[in-house]
Amino acid sequence: MSEVSTKKICEENLMSQEMSEEIVAVRDMVNRFMQAEVVPVMNGYETRGEFPRELIRKAGEAGLYGAVFPESVGGSNMGYLAATVIQEEMARNDVRFSSCNNQQGSTCPSCIYLGGTTEQVTKYVPNLIAGKTIGMMSLTESGGGSDAEGNMKAFARRDGDVYRITGQKMWASMANETDVGVLFAKTDRDAGAKGVTAFIVQPKKYPGWKAEPIAMHGLSNALRTNVLFLDDFVVPVEDRLGEEGEGFKIIMRTLQAGRLTVAGKALGVARACFEDAVRYANERVLRGQPIGRLQMIQSEIAEMAIAIEASRVLVYKAAQMMDDSQPSNRIAAIAKYHASQTAKLCADKAQQIFGGYGLAKEYRVSWLKSYADLFFTGEGSANVQKIMIAEDALGYKMADRHHGKTGLRDIRKDDVAADLSKS
Repeated sequence: MSEVSTKKICEENLMSQEMSEEIVAVRDMVNRFMQAEVVPVMNGYETRGEFPRELIRKAGEAGLYGAVFPESVGGSNMGYLAATVIQEEMARNDVRFSSCNNQQGSTCPSCIYLGGTTEQVTKYVPNLIAGKTIGMMSLTESGGGSDAEGNMKAFARRDGDVYRITGQKMWASMANETDVGVLFAKTDRDAGAKGVTAFIVQPKKYPGWKAEPIAMHGLSNALRTNVLFLDDFVVPVEDRLGEEGEGFKIIMRTLQAGRLTVAGKALGVARACFEDAVRYANERVLRGQPIGRLQMIQSEIAEMAIAIEASRVLVYKAAQMMDDSQPSNRIAAIAKYHASQTAKLCADKAQQIFGGYGLAKEYRVSWLKSYADLFFTGEGSANVQKIMIAEDALGYKMADRHHGKTGLRDIRKDDVAADLSKS
């Protein structure tokens, strides 16, 4: 057995000591699934530009999207740490496919679970986390990213027993394929964030929806993000989430878990870059020895290893705090910020170690770099996370000031099962 293989086994054993047997089993299951079902075929989907609906269905059947959701809606109720490990391992194996996790197992079904009625939750969430229907969550607009609610222009006009939504959205991932999604629009133009309302949307059922994929350098050609045009798009009143004006609290609570999702994927990308760099440094020979023997290469490898271990501690801590129902907005922001920084650092250093090959499509380092950049922005940019962290530290605005005060459902307490038992 090589030194590298022995080292990898030792690292996996160390990680296993920090996890319960159940979480270790989940991690191993995800790796087996990805290696058997996704990795061998994903390049084909990318070449064809074909949406991997069948792979999403298989992932749903395997339980990869339901870790945080209770059994009453088809989840496994394993919690946020399990979900984070799933995200990490999926991204480590093929981050392109893991990009659908938010829509299937995080932000989209979470919005519905947190803000929906029992009827809405039981109608939509089980099929989303089972991979039977394709999800989507659309918040951002071209003029409002970090202040999406305050600058929102999309408007939902009440027209009898339906709403008609007009406007434009940006970066709506999978909006060109979605069956059931969540979209945010103003119902009161003058009320700022308090005028935002959340809606369950069904583009294949109602008119007025047009999604156009955006050309993105280095990102998936199979799972696309879109610009979304809404022209009197119809939403029945019964598909509104909560009351008018409650969209802001729904999305803020959802994005807390969404940051953890992105942090887990960023950690997976960092590990993928690190593992590829270590392998290449041991295989690439210069002047009769592997380049891994060179001190400059060793310095890069060491910095990557240090950053990954620090990020792992933060990300797992945030997940565990969320599992324990502790105030977690601050730690989720810290974990997301650090993990996204680590992903960028590891991707950059891996490309330097690969040299010119780091830009060649045959090596995944070339597109891992693009995903590292994506996670630096997704679910709140790095600067937004820093503002939140700094204002909390300075005592200006506590990051966890809304903990336990939103009046929304608690996924970890299975409020839906309690509601069903009363009916």
